[in-house]
Amino acid sequence: MIEVVDAAQSGGFETAVTGEFTADRDFTRLSEEDLRKGEFQFGLPAALVILLLVFGAVVAGLVPVLVALVAIVVSLGLTALLGQAFELSIFVVNMISGMGLALGIDYSLFVVSRYREERRLGSEQLAAIGTVGSTASRAVLFSGSAFVLAMTGMLLVPDTILRSLAAGAILIGIVTVIAALTLLPAVLSLIGDRVNSLRVPWLGRRVEESAGAEGRVWSRVVRAVTSKPLLAAALSAGALVAAALPVLTIETGLTGVRELPDRFAAKQGFTLLEDEFGIGTADPVQVVVEGDVRSAGLRRAVDELARRVGADGAFRPPEVSTSPDGRLARVEALVAGDSRDKRALQAVERLRSEIVPDVFAGSDAEVLVTGETAEVVDYRALTDTWLPIVFVFVLALSFVLLTVAFRSAVLPAVAIALNLLSVGAAYGLMVLVFLHGVGRGLLGLTAVDVIAAWLPLFLFAVLFGLSMDYTVFLLSRIRERVAGGDTTVDAVAFSVASTARIITGAALIIIAVFVGFAAGDQVEFQQMGFGVAVALLIDATLVRLVLLPAVLALLGERTWYLPAWLGWLPHVEIEGAAPAARR
Repeated sequence: MIEVVDAAQSGGFETAVTGEFTADRDFTRLSEEDLRKGEFQFGLPAALVILLLVFGAVVAGLVPVLVALVAIVVSLGLTALLGQAFELSIFVVNMISGMGLALGIDYSLFVVSRYREERRLGSEQLAAIGTVGSTASRAVLFSGSAFVLAMTGMLLVPDTILRSLAAGAILIGIVTVIAALTLLPAVLSLIGDRVNSLRVPWLGRRVEESAGAEGRVWSRVVRAVTSKPLLAAALSAGALVAAALPVLTIETGLTGVRELPDRFAAKQGFTLLEDEFGIGTADPVQVVVEGDVRSAGLRRAVDELARRVGADGAFRPPEVSTSPDGRLARVEALVAGDSRDKRALQAVERLRSEIVPDVFAGSDAEVLVTGETAEVVDYRALTDTWLPIVFVFVLALSFVLLTVAFRSAVLPAVAIALNLLSVGAAYGLMVLVFLHGVGRGLLGLTAVDVIAAWLPLFLFAVLFGLSMDYTVFLLSRIRERVAGGDTTVDAVAFSVASTARIITGAALIIIAVFVGFAAGDQVEFQQMGFGVAVALLIDATLVRLVLLPAVLALLGERTWYLPAWLGWLPHVEIEGAAPAARR
């Protein structure tokens, strides 16, 4: 149809096409373009560069990419099977590719870095792989479990898009963990020390020799923090709370045709309609009245409703129709501008809460308001209702998992509180940039009036799951040092300083992947990419280097407190049993 319409532009006529199906087609094409450009032309190359800087060797940098690509392909195959039984959104492909690169590379980064560390300390090849299996691989298993649990919360929400995104994330999470626990050790046993082949000049040997050792810069930062923990905790927590404050002004909704780039057919038709007729979309608001609409009283009410709608400047003149049996009347009117604009949403809310109740007061007729704009209003209400439920579900499961993993009731509470601070700061900065315009032009982001209604719920689950990756990795190293006889403060200082390069590299890889989303033209993906990237940047720097060490230094040995009545919990020992002599 688009080709037919374009071909009709002749003889002084300007032709264009728009509507629900044209817009769906254009949004699908745009998501495919953003996936190709953002993830595979930006995210993947950027992740590879970061891996080269972290490992200092080409082979070591390529191994995590290999694992990630295998996991992505397998997950896409499983998604195709799942799609035979359930309806899935097109965005599931973007989720699998983005999360696959992030998780696959991160998990492999933890395993490969621990293997190289063990080899540097003198372990035989198979012994090194065995130690990795009892330490880093266990951390990967628990990290992946935390991620999957976080994403499971979205399956509770009765919404196809969120359930599709959750299904894709859960599949890639499970497949990536399996690949990291099976494929990766097999690859390491095959290539052995050739993992260090093709070293980057100068950098490669320095990185290899420093594996597992305290970084001097990181060490100075952490020890400065632990020397004055109260001040460091107050300043960093205060900064995060301040960053989160703009979330109090958040406006949610769904982006519409107006946010499509001008090159798409639906946007061109929308612009032409808006310029010439004052309407952009051909999606009317419909008020359906069920009752004896042939009766004089109800007929007057329907006519009064049509008059009130026509007098409201947010609607075009309405049309009234009646069913042949006289049991149903329909009043429909196009909204001015985009059917998903803030003005249109407010008009439907006003129609439901004021006009309809006022006009049909005392009537026994059932009156319902529907249409695309009403759907957006209801969708926003749906996500607002389920957001606290998902919060409680994810936090409770994560608390249980971390309590079992570290046999502490204090440490899980600290980890969850710090992750919530990161998520809150990401929410606030997202509102500040997209809704208030701070730095938006500099970052090349699109101006919008709303944050996507599904995004707060989605971001919480994703950010909580992703940040748990290196939270578990870091805490497992701290627990390992404590089990070897270090005090909590010394264990925190050494573990943060020795893993900072790896954790920072892991976070930068995820950031690079999601910056690829933010660099695209899909507005809702811009918001998602920006939110994830900012949250993980905060989490890997301010939280991991300052706030977490400061809080644990203040708690000291109380960090490992477990009530006596929980003594029956199993000794999972996520930190494994690395030889104490090396500590």
